[in-house]
Amino acid sequence: MTAQEKSLLYSLLNNADCLYSGRVSSDFAPADFKDDADIAAPVSVAVQDAAVPDAAAEIKKIALDIAQCTGCVLCKARTNTVPGIGKIPPVVLVIGEGPGADEDRTGEPFVGKAGQLLDKMLAAIQLSREDNCFIANIVKCRPPANRTPLPEEAQACAKFLQAQIDVLKPKMILAVGNTALHNLLGTTTGIKKLHGKFFNYQGIPLLATFHPSALLRDESLKRPAWEDLKIFRSKLLEIVPDYQTSYLNGGSV
Repeated sequence: MTAQEKSLLYSLLNNADCLYSGRVSSDFAPADFKDDADIAAPVSVAVQDAAVPDAAAEIKKIALDIAQCTGCVLCKARTNTVPGIGKIPPVVLVIGEGPGADEDRTGEPFVGKAGQLLDKMLAAIQLSREDNCFIANIVKCRPPANRTPLPEEAQACAKFLQAQIDVLKPKMILAVGNTALHNLLGTTTGIKKLHGKFFNYQGIPLLATFHPSALLRDESLKRPAWEDLKIFRSKLLEIVPDYQTSYLNGGSV
């Protein structure tokens, strides 16, 4: 509303008050109006614009801390640490197990065959690492021969993943595979029993599904994985009804 419109409305209310009360003059105090566009809007925009660079800087700092980490034996054989990659801030945080050979070589998560399949799985529900997801792992260095990370290795990396979650503040978490499920929820129950179900992780809805590597080994898991993704999408639409906009518009909203 413009200042002129506000002044006119104020004057009408003033006159109505006089007519209703029988007074010659109203008790309304003089007022100096401004256009709505002049009130607070620049401040809110500035705050919003500043939030993203701050989060990006924090994520970069965490990545540097990871690169210097010698908290477990995995640091001895690594080529590169693999802190994570994606949109900041993301709508969805995807958490896997740990880097493989391709990831160790490039320093990016999920870039091999399993990563290509993960990208297709995410695209099927209008998610991507470029537009609205951030992808990370339980451990940030490659375990020898791609073995399952040991508990002490996962524990050594837990502080980094937690720091990332605190900064990124995702609306939902998609945990892929047993290792992510077990470490995030502190359970030993297998993925086959818990996939497709929602859990509360520090106030964030979390759903687990099968790791893409498992789908490459056993195609019979692709159908239940797809059902999991549909369940995940339905919940995400409840929380962020327009989340697909960033995907369809190539990251812009």
